[in-house]
Amino acid sequence: MDGTHDGALQQDGDRKRGRWYRCAAFLFLVPAAGILIGVLNRPGAWYAALNKPSFNPPDAAFAPVWTALFLMIAVAGFRTFEAEPRGTAMRLWSLQMILNFAWSPIFFSLHRMDVALGVIVALFAVILAFVWRQWANDRLAATLFIPYAGWVGFATLLNISLLRFN
Repeated sequence: MDGTHDGALQQDGDRKRGRWYRCAAFLFLVPAAGILIGVLNRPGAWYAALNKPSFNPPDAAFAPVWTALFLMIAVAGFRTFEAEPRGTAMRLWSLQMILNFAWSPIFFSLHRMDVALGVIVALFAVILAFVWRQWANDRLAATLFIPYAGWVGFATLLNISLLRFN
């Protein structure tokens, strides 16, 4: 075997290894950041005292739902990053992460349901823009965001109701 072939195999192995490291980073960091935001911004007594609509889910539902969503968000982010790390879709993905992580401190720690509503409406719009943008480019990444869009749409209605009732 010549050295050129060996070098090409080594580069291919390095690329694959790097890809798996990046995938693992997305799968670890996205849910970990979400968990950290949740731990630092617990609903607490303030939220417990709010008048809630009849469709308010039990508190125990939020952690498993968000864990599953964060894993799907991570996979979509990884796929988008691998395809086009500086492209429009990756910018949309990054923006939705910023908005997602901003909502909990604004709502639960600052108790600003009105500002949180603006954030979640913007988040919902960015999620839909990501799905629209990725539908032709990476149908799986777009599809992974559909349950997320549904949950954030529901959370938007919940935010509106909480603001209205309180």
